Amino acid sequence: MPTVVTPTAAGAADGDGDVPALLAALGERLAEAERYLGRERLEVRRTELADEASRPDLWDDADHARQVTTELGRAVEDLELLDELAAALSDASTLYELGVEEGDTATVAEAAAAGAELDRRLAALELRSLFAGDYDDRDAVAEIHAGAGGTDAQDWAEMLLRMYTRWAERRGMTIEVDEATPGQEAGLLSATFVVRGRYAFGMLAAERGVHRLVRMSPFDAQHRRQTSFASLDVVPFLDDVGEVAEIDEKDLRIDTYRSSGAGGQHVNKTDSAVRLTHLPTGIVVSCQNQRSQHQNKAKAMQILAAKLAERERLERQAELDALSGERAENAWGNQIRSYVLAPYQLVKDLRTDEQTGNVDAVLDGEIDPFIEAELRRQAEVRRSA
Repeated sequence: MPTVVTPTAAGAADGDGDVPALLAALGERLAEAERYLGRERLEVRRTELADEASRPDLWDDADHARQVTTELGRAVEDLELLDELAAALSDASTLYELGVEEGDTATVAEAAAAGAELDRRLAALELRSLFAGDYDDRDAVAEIHAGAGGTDAQDWAEMLLRMYTRWAERRGMTIEVDEATPGQEAGLLSATFVVRGRYAFGMLAAERGVHRLVRMSPFDAQHRRQTSFASLDVVPFLDDVGEVAEIDEKDLRIDTYRSSGAGGQHVNKTDSAVRLTHLPTGIVVSCQNQRSQHQNKAKAMQILAAKLAERERLERQAELDALSGERAENAWGNQIRSYVLAPYQLVKDLRTDEQTGNVDAVLDGEIDPFIEAELRRQAEVRRSA
């Protein structure tokens, strides 16, 4: 790891004391990041995984090979990030020392700017310290359901799908909509989608709950103010169906039907869409956006396995009031967040009091402040328990 240069006290006497204080604080935060990411453990694990990945028979077991290469890639990614941050801190410290020695205020200002950028990067990294679940680093299976509010609620469900799509895109994640049931007049009754990206589940789990929209209704002839609701539910996506939950096909009712909506020439021509009903639990999963009935069934099985695994987790932790909590009624009094477009503009999270007046930005996917605030609240609850 690059050596970090610690600013001397001499610079503090020349009126630029904020810069060495900032750099010293950044050094402490970087050391803390190395602790919670487990740098030494990562280095050992990287060596072990690299040896395993070099075995000529690795791909004889494709599922195991994917697990090895994925874990290796993440270990390498984390270690490289820590090295990059340490190098950036060392460069900023050296730059500051040089500016002080030469009395060059522009160089000192450049060091301060580098420190500010490092502060931003560390803040993003520190979010990882807030994750506590076994599957927080996994992809996520998410469902949106329209609640009370009629056509407005169905339109709101579609708006939420767009919001989470834009959020995923902003973070470099990919999103796959596997099922979408159109509303009677507009919007969506429900949608199931998979978000693929590191920590997708950990972040989206903070969004689980009922979301309330208040606006002047575009579906009301008198354009009156309308309150409507839609909910988000999230479970971790499991690539291997048998990884946690075993599914006996005798426990399934399998229905096929004709796909609807966009999806290519195969849509509306064959009964390729699949609906699985897990008879012991009553869980229903549908998938219609793959290109064949076989592919739709395989994806639906993955989603069902994820739901069953989450159900088992909740049952095991029910007495501890698991953070995912119970599903609330999709109506008044149960919302986690309110989005008010009229008579004023405000988005406010009722769990954390995080709020903003820039509603358009939030609906365009800028929800990270709300996610981080809720993750910090949950971490505080765990610490005080």
